[in-house]
Amino acid sequence: MPQISFFEEDIRYNLKDKNKVKQWIKDTIAAEGYKLDELTYIFCSDAYLLKMNQQYLDHDTYTDIITFDNSTAQKIITGDIFISVDRIRENATKFDQTFVNELHRVIIHGALHLLGYKDKTPADKKKMTQMEDKYLEKRPFNI
Repeated sequence: MPQISFFEEDIRYNLKDKNKVKQWIKDTIAAEGYKLDELTYIFCSDAYLLKMNQQYLDHDTYTDIITFDNSTAQKIITGDIFISVDRIRENATKFDQTFVNELHRVIIHGALHLLGYKDKTPADKKKMTQMEDKYLEKRPFNI
């Protein structure tokens, strides 16, 4: 059975409207022509995500998200997405967004990575932002 789960690693964070967020992610995956197998979101601190960035990606920088694609078949989504709640809070202020809006942007950003969207080049970043905006507007709930 397709599943989306939310966990906490070294912090306490309770995602609001979990079932609505899950449905929104599932709808996004389906709209892109993919099927969901298993998707896990792990909320953590800056320090935790920095260690992961160093260990797995050989990057010595803070980041808001790290996405691991564990898919073994084409068009089937299986992955783990780690999100720094600290970084979301800081970026929300930096980008003049609400915490929840910034969190939702990063949640869908991770799903979009698993759907094949990249963000390394300026053109890729522009497309990623367009897709984030598109699916943020399709949230089935108000924030």
